[in-house]
Amino acid sequence: MLILADDLGYSDLGCYGSEIATPNLDGLAKGGLRYTNFYNTARCWPTRAAVMTGYYPQQVRRDTVAGVKSGSQGTRPEWARLFSQQLREQNYRNYHSGKWHIDGRPLAQGFDHSYDLGGISQSNYFKTGSVTDDEKPVPQSEGYYSTIGVADHAVRCLQEHAEKFADRPFFHYLCFTAPHFPLHALPEDIKKYEGKYTAGWNEIQQRRFAKQQELGFPAAELPPMERDVGPPYPFPAAMEKLGPGEVNRPLPWSELTPEQQAFQAQKMAIHAAMVDRMDQEIGKVLAQLKAMNAFENTLIFFHSDNGASAEIMVRGDGHDPSAPLGSAATYPCLGPGWSSCANTPFRRHKTWVHEGGISTPLIVHWPQGIAAKGEFRHTPGHVIDLSQTILSVSTSDTAATKITADHPASPGRSLVPSFAKDTHLNRDALWFLHEDNRAIRQGIWKLVAAKGNEWSLYDLSKDRGETHNLAAEHPDKVKELAAEWDRRAREYSATALKDAPPADLKKK
Repeated sequence: MLILADDLGYSDLGCYGSEIATPNLDGLAKGGLRYTNFYNTARCWPTRAAVMTGYYPQQVRRDTVAGVKSGSQGTRPEWARLFSQQLREQNYRNYHSGKWHIDGRPLAQGFDHSYDLGGISQSNYFKTGSVTDDEKPVPQSEGYYSTIGVADHAVRCLQEHAEKFADRPFFHYLCFTAPHFPLHALPEDIKKYEGKYTAGWNEIQQRRFAKQQELGFPAAELPPMERDVGPPYPFPAAMEKLGPGEVNRPLPWSELTPEQQAFQAQKMAIHAAMVDRMDQEIGKVLAQLKAMNAFENTLIFFHSDNGASAEIMVRGDGHDPSAPLGSAATYPCLGPGWSSCANTPFRRHKTWVHEGGISTPLIVHWPQGIAAKGEFRHTPGHVIDLSQTILSVSTSDTAATKITADHPASPGRSLVPSFAKDTHLNRDALWFLHEDNRAIRQGIWKLVAAKGNEWSLYDLSKDRGETHNLAAEHPDKVKELAAEWDRRAREYSATALKDAPPADLKKK
């Protein structure tokens, strides 16, 4: 089972330093493993392509590649199958519940059931909008909330599996939209957190950082909030709609007006409520696994598609400032102040490839397959590794590493060796590119540059917060890593272009 959150920050779970109640995920961490150096692609749709194919999204045209239709509108090469199709060939039943955001439809790509939130429904948690159940529209119902709808579908699939297909293995791809904007939550969940964030993002960040140290996370230095770094995309009209309580920079809390402090504190209460509710719904799914005697032998992964988001915008049904914040008529977003807090102890946000944008919590739980309980793993990993891991423990042939003349070997590596202990996964580097934000990690070294900026070099063994740029002290290392980044960029672009349909190729 692969459980995926959306826009969840590195420190947003209790077991990763948060004050938010996440007892079910904390329980998985206590009974399994927490990874501290696990990465995504900095954005939702590239990460989902990487998860389900085992390739960097540029290789399969699901992030921008010059000269070809790519990114969120890109179509994968035929050889870049989703691993659900390989599992089906091994007699697996496959189920999808929640966000999709991959090209093609789930039922045509190895899934037996699919509850797809669709694009429209991701703009309002209280409306079914474009939700489909096995490609049939889901009617609007009173009290609908998508996080609950997704989990209820997952439970139904598992119940059917236990009743009709108990002799067959299953894979469940469970994808919550929470806590992605808009910040929409149930009133009873919001009430639990009202007043808890009036101390502000600076103080809450310090508390999370202190808790991380108490929990045993590797020593780090907390970087200062970058007060000049705001949302990745400017939407001045949205700021006007959201009113004087909104602020698009992570200014010191003491510099905010009382109106701004109240508005911002309430936004974080809603974000916390969304994470809390997601954990509650995950608890229902885990209870069903236990009821069907599958919990002990189900390999469960939990992670996020990117870091917390600094975005501020208004979409969907717009924003009514007179409606209770967090209700269906409003459209608040987390923003850079609370995003910086959510990504503790890292810099930047979703879309950037600094650690805050690409670092995700990863919990792995499998009682019958992993002897360790409550341990950390510091082995660097990436979402490209998940398919290889699942295939390596699920298939009877070499599907996880099979290479043909028609396509390259997956850059992903199975995480299975790290289940027993921290270990090297036999690769040279991890590579990142999104919207011209660039990075490469090789061992302890990370070379990173935001769009339009020069390379910076960090020693991640001492500086995961990316606060001490060592580029001037190690120019040869900068040159070496930059050349490797460029080499891979050329290689991955060539892969994307090689078999692209002529209609998708762009004229120079």
